[in-house]
Amino acid sequence: MTPEPENMAATTNAPVVAGAGAGGERPAKQGFQSLPSGRAWRLTAICISLVVLVIAVFGQTANFGFIDRDDPDYVYHNPVVQKGLSLSSIEWAFTHSVSAHWHPLTVILFMTEYQCFGMWPGGYHLVNVLLHAAAVVLLFLLLLELTGVLWRSAFVAAVFAIHPLRAESVAWIAECKDVLSGVFFMLTLWAYVRYVRRPKSKGRYAIILLWFALGLMSKAMVVTVPFVLLLLDYWPLARLRSPADLPRLLFEKAPLFILCLLSSMVAVFANASNASSHPANAPVAGIAYIRMLLFPVGLAPGYPIPDGGVPSWELFNSILLLAALTTVAWFLRRAQPWLVMGWLWYLGMLLPVSGILQTSNTEYADRYTYLPQIGLCIAGTWMIADWAKLWRHGRTILGIAAAAVTVVLAIGGWRQTSYWRDNVTYWTRSLKYIQHNVTAATDAAGGLGDALFQRGQTQEAMAVFRTIQDAGFLDGLGAAAASNGKMEEAVALYRLSLQLDFTSARTYNNLGDALYQQGHFDQALLEFRQAVRFEPSYAIAFNNMGNTLIELGRAGEAVDALRRAVALDSSTVEVHNNLGNALLQLGRTDEAITECREALKIDPNYANAHANLGNALFRGGGDIEEAISECRTALRIAPANTGIQNILAWILATAPGQNFRNGPEAVQLAASASVSTGGHDPGILRTLAAAYAQTGDFSDALKTAQGALQLATSQSNPTLANVISADIKLYQAGFTIEDGR
Repeated sequence: MTPEPENMAATTNAPVVAGAGAGGERPAKQGFQSLPSGRAWRLTAICISLVVLVIAVFGQTANFGFIDRDDPDYVYHNPVVQKGLSLSSIEWAFTHSVSAHWHPLTVILFMTEYQCFGMWPGGYHLVNVLLHAAAVVLLFLLLLELTGVLWRSAFVAAVFAIHPLRAESVAWIAECKDVLSGVFFMLTLWAYVRYVRRPKSKGRYAIILLWFALGLMSKAMVVTVPFVLLLLDYWPLARLRSPADLPRLLFEKAPLFILCLLSSMVAVFANASNASSHPANAPVAGIAYIRMLLFPVGLAPGYPIPDGGVPSWELFNSILLLAALTTVAWFLRRAQPWLVMGWLWYLGMLLPVSGILQTSNTEYADRYTYLPQIGLCIAGTWMIADWAKLWRHGRTILGIAAAAVTVVLAIGGWRQTSYWRDNVTYWTRSLKYIQHNVTAATDAAGGLGDALFQRGQTQEAMAVFRTIQDAGFLDGLGAAAASNGKMEEAVALYRLSLQLDFTSARTYNNLGDALYQQGHFDQALLEFRQAVRFEPSYAIAFNNMGNTLIELGRAGEAVDALRRAVALDSSTVEVHNNLGNALLQLGRTDEAITECREALKIDPNYANAHANLGNALFRGGGDIEEAISECRTALRIAPANTGIQNILAWILATAPGQNFRNGPEAVQLAASASVSTGGHDPGILRTLAAAYAQTGDFSDALKTAQGALQLATSQSNPTLANVISADIKLYQAGFTIEDGR
């Protein structure tokens, strides 16, 4: 870059307004709007160059994935966002918080992105990049409009565009709120500059309020906008020349302060459950961000509060240095008013994330610098450019230095962005810099292990998991994996947890449940027995044991386990229902009916209890009309439940009396259940065969029953195999099943 004369807006040597106390008046129209037409091409070229810089550094994110930190809450585990845009989803965005934050406009943007891109993360990343590019260009044009100085404005925008500290805000999908609020922040400041030219214009003031409100609904951190506007009044707008001007300017911004108050109240309410106070972090973070701006090395995704808190010597040194810098800026306020303006911009905008109201265990984070460090860049750029006037060949040296800094920052920004490529890269980088906080390090190790497991690097994942020495945390990781259907990973994590605490009844129960979901019933039963061994009053474990015994065909033992569960907790609907199912397996239909009715007293909308009651009534020779009614009620509550579909299909196919049979509907229900289970359930195939026979299609009935027989035999279920063999003989003879078996 070659430095431009101080004021490209004017053809004379009129100086740029210095600010309060400088004695200068700002030209009526100063900025890019009054650039000579012959130089307008430079403005266009700089805007294009800034966009190219942003794309060069952050365009790589188009090939990046989601990160398992906040991205699930905002996108791929958020069912409302995944419904796309609708009136109900928009209403939800305004009435609910996400990750304990209220920013409805950001959530609505995610809904729009999901409607456009689905689960392609590249689309979300590209939107972030484009929004950041827009904020960069707006910053450049805003500074040029305010000061009329082209190359200083361009350099500040370039640093803002590609500094490595920007990577977290741009490359992290969940931080779309940063770049979105950044665009509205720039538009608010721009609208304010236009208003200053016509202070009586209510329309222009309304535009300020609109942009500011949209910014607050994107991210509440822009709550400091009125304070920034006051700083612009000081320099370069020169509206704040003396303390006497302050009341008028404050009153002028009263509507903005009201919006600030409302936004702050909403933010505090949304964060109430997570809020804590760590004011000692504020000065330490304030100095840390300056170091990171000047020497952006060792940057990481978050810097958690050290175990034991901030060292007192570090706090003291930080306070001393902040006080010294503030003093210097104050004493130079007349000669270099941009110093105090930029310094106070930086400190003021950091206030919402200073630690006075803490909402996480993060001491400071790169994303918190997104807008605050613009103030430091303005102060530093204008100060150095002023000093360069005193040097021989100062403009040339400054141009070379600016170009070199831009190249270095671009390389650093590209590299820092690459750490957000995928979960393995992200968690590896994070884990490297957070060892001083055991909780954060444990969380990062869990994230890395999970990411490696998803890649199929099981041995590497287990090596990472073994570094975690917290049984409860491993148990929680296992539960999270199980809830996402990752049963193999869940089993491995539960076993690691038990190595650290072999007495945890909860972990034994969770391990048993994961094994049960995988169909390993014998192993699951052993784990449930261990759970009740260490906690004899564990009703859930007795219930799970009973279910497992039913699957193993040991209904008598299942009844004993489930009666124990009922004795320990008679208020749980599942226990009564499962006991009824076990009694039904033993043919004790009257007792089964009693337990199912008990379950429905607790929860009248429990679909399985309605279905089991219908099955028990049917098998016990009771009211078949009531049996069918109960099953239809269950199906209305849970229309996709294959077990319920199978029970109703069997009744409709085999009920005694033509009035209750409905072969076509039975075929439809049984076929749907068979498709849902992949055709691997011999019991459902038996029902489908009976339904075919009821419609007179004995050919399909025979073929389906023979398939069911093969499955029952391969699954070592001789009881079912014998029953199906008897069915086959009936179909071969041209008979249907009408005995209610």
